[in-house]
Parts: sequence; C-alpha cells; structure tokens
Amino acid sequence: MKRSHYWLLLPVLAVSACMSARQEVAQKEDHLAAAGFILKPANTPARAAMLTRLPPHRFLRRDKGDMVTYVYADPNVCDCLYVGSQQAYATYRAAQQAQYMADENRMTAEAYEDSSWDWGSWGPWGGGPGYGPGYGPGWWGPGMGW
Repeated sequence: MKRSHYWLLLPVLAVSACMSARQEVAQKEDHLAAAGFILKPANTPARAAMLTRLPPHRFLRRDKGDMVTYVYADPNVCDCLYVGSQQAYATYRAAQQAQYMADENRMTAEAYEDSSWDWGSWGPWGGGPGYGPGYGPGWWGPGMGW
C-alpha cells in the first residue's frame, strides 16, 4: 500500500475505536443494572442540563443523612443517569473483583498451558537490583526498590 493511502485508514480506525469504547460502556452499564442500579433517562431539558454537569462515566457518591447513593452519568451512550444504593455499589464492585480474578486465573492458565515451555532455558532470574536469587522479576528485599 502506498504511503499516501494510509490516511484512508484513519476514519476506519477511529470508528472501530469509538465502537469498542461504546461497547465497553454499554457492557459496564449492563453490569450496573444487574447489580441493582436504576436507569434514569435524561428525558427532560432540566435532566439533560444536569447530566452535562456531571463527570461522564465516573461514580459519584452522594450522602444525605444516613442514606448513601451512588450515581454514574452517561451522556454519550444512553443519555442517562444510573442511581444505586450502597448495596448496589458493593454488589457491582464485588462482581468487578470476581471478573478481575477470573481474568487473572485465565491468564495464568494460558501462561502455563504449553507443557513444552522451559523456564530454565532463560537462565537464572538474578543479577541486578530488584531481583532476588531465583525469585524472578518483581521480588525485592528491604532497600532494593526500583
């Protein structure tokens, strides 16, 4: 492909990046709904104006007396506000932690899936600051930070 034609790929890449970001937000919102958050559409001019004043795609905590409420604004995908209790937020966070652990376990299983892999072929993991004798990268003792 000629160098002058690379600019034709930019819109395709931009659209695919936007679509994946939209899909990611939509998936997060599915998880919010499953955790007990309630969708409140910005279906009036007043709600739409208030929605634009909140940081998009971030949780905000609102305390009113003894009641704690969490809100998540989405002016881009659903043009709405998700509102949840402290329990809904805890349920959402627990599900996120469980997903993180499942992903970590999957990555570990994939790393050790190849029975012919020989870590010993790479030699010892020592020899510099931040490496202990045989412990691998990331191990360090007192005073041996990166």
